[in-house]
Amino acid sequence: MKPSQKRQNVKFASSPVLSVHLPMWRSKLVVFLLFMAFVALAARAFWIQGPGNGFYQKQGESRYQRTIELPATRGKILDRNGLVLATSLPVRAIWAIPDAVPDDLGADKVNRLGTLLGMTQKELRAKLSEDKGFVYVKRQVPTDIADKVAALDIPGVYQRNEYKRFYPEGEITAHLIGFTNVEDEGQEGVELGDQKLLSGTSGVRRVIKDRLGHIVEDVAEQLPPHNGTDVDLSIDSKIQYIAYANLKSAVEKFKAKAGAAMVVDVRTGEVLALVNYPTYNPNDRSHLTGEQLRNRILTDVFEPGSIMKPFTVSLALDLHRVTPNTLVETGGGRFVLDGAPITDDAGFGTLTVGGVIQKSSNIGATKIAMTMKPEEMWNMYTSIGLGQAPKVGFPGAAAGRLRPWKNWRRIEQATMSYGYGLSASLFQLARAYTAIAHDGELMPVTIFKTDTAQPVTGPQIFAPSTARQVRAMLETVVAPGGTSPDAAVPGYRVGGKSGTAYKHEGHGYTRKYRASFVGMAPMPNPRIVVAVSVDEPTAGSHFGGQVSGPVFSTIAGDALRALNVPPNMPVKQLVVSDDTAPAPAAGGPQKLAAGAGAKHMIVSSTTRNSPGVIR
Repeated sequence: MKPSQKRQNVKFASSPVLSVHLPMWRSKLVVFLLFMAFVALAARAFWIQGPGNGFYQKQGESRYQRTIELPATRGKILDRNGLVLATSLPVRAIWAIPDAVPDDLGADKVNRLGTLLGMTQKELRAKLSEDKGFVYVKRQVPTDIADKVAALDIPGVYQRNEYKRFYPEGEITAHLIGFTNVEDEGQEGVELGDQKLLSGTSGVRRVIKDRLGHIVEDVAEQLPPHNGTDVDLSIDSKIQYIAYANLKSAVEKFKAKAGAAMVVDVRTGEVLALVNYPTYNPNDRSHLTGEQLRNRILTDVFEPGSIMKPFTVSLALDLHRVTPNTLVETGGGRFVLDGAPITDDAGFGTLTVGGVIQKSSNIGATKIAMTMKPEEMWNMYTSIGLGQAPKVGFPGAAAGRLRPWKNWRRIEQATMSYGYGLSASLFQLARAYTAIAHDGELMPVTIFKTDTAQPVTGPQIFAPSTARQVRAMLETVVAPGGTSPDAAVPGYRVGGKSGTAYKHEGHGYTRKYRASFVGMAPMPNPRIVVAVSVDEPTAGSHFGGQVSGPVFSTIAGDALRALNVPPNMPVKQLVVSDDTAPAPAAGGPQKLAAGAGAKHMIVSSTTRNSPGVIR
């Protein structure tokens, strides 16, 4: 028999396993269930592709869609002549997706990456193994370094563009300009004060990224960034450097704790220079301390000392309580008011009102002050800005101390006349002196460049004639016989007043000094006011005229030349006036301290409360 015939004779139904009979309804049920499963799958596919597409699209986008911030370029800060004081440089941020970085990343690449970024292998591995979906490895990396990082082609390590602030003038303008943080937000100075104006508005780009962070699609129209606005300051970089170099030299020469200097354009109230020392480099703040950050011109208040005497005299002249020819008896250098001793450096005898300024007589200032009411003096002090924080758009400006006049005792009124019992910042003092320099008009001092087409005006504090008389007195201070001949400027007529004040610490005065000088030039119609203060000089002299006077001299002279102001006097210093009242002489020529028609002043004393021996 052939094999094919044998296979045909096999009867499969004879097997007990294959001969089982299933009910027909079960087979139909299986077919039906399979059919319904296919229908459900088809319906689901239709739903996903049709009506439900939007929902699932959003779900997918939420997992892979990202909003990328397009950084705006921060505005520049410029000096009055357009010189850049602060600008933004393009840099990059190195970031990573830790999960995308290979666990077996070779030590060679890690070492090379660490060398480029200035990080140790341990620091890098710690960053790249953080349990986060995003981590910054290093911010503000220079573009040339970032290009070398990109060349390493490390999976999971990416870059984004950002900006880093750069300050071309460095420490010279540090306290004025300030600085920004790593997020490009202002932290100090103009950078902080004008943050909104400088920062601009960042743009937005919405994209789809794959799991490796690559952009695969833009999902919306890109919103471009709006760059920040440039800020024009009133600062003249040449004069700023002049002030900084001379202040630094003085602080180092006298081994002082610190110093500050400021130059103001009398015509406009614009600040041409504003410097502090010690300072810091805003481009490298790795060793920065809080002490270095203090903008002492605005934040540090102190008792000005004799710098306040010209204001006492100005008010008395304005109120017609004295004239320039009034004689004041200062005696042998000691005077007791209400039981409290007030002293001078020497016995000056009889002085004119101008002589009180020239010799810096505390007794003379006291007797002049006693011709006025406390309220009158307080009104004058507040009108020149004392006791009020300057509104200059600058953070941290201090108000100083000026007690209500109703609480003054006579001895307090006396000491305030020569600068004790009240406090002010150097900024406030410089502004106050503009009232004397600008014919009695207090100028609104600003650090921003003004529109010179529009005349700048301020409140009238003193009569123009009063301001001119006091300016003539201030010229005698820097002349031979005055307290500050070292403040004279060769080739220019100048005037000013020194102040040497004991520092008040705790409950009393110490043997530490604040040596200051505020002056103006050129006389008789000043263009600039220059204020200088040196804190705690410890080597050599501690007197304002000898410590800060020479700083004023150099700054004022160089600044006037930088402003193309021509000299107006011979280089050899001339005697401007006498300091004491001359004896009457029939037919003789009379100087500032004329004896004819002079008024003598008598002041009684009844209480006790000594401020100490002061200058």
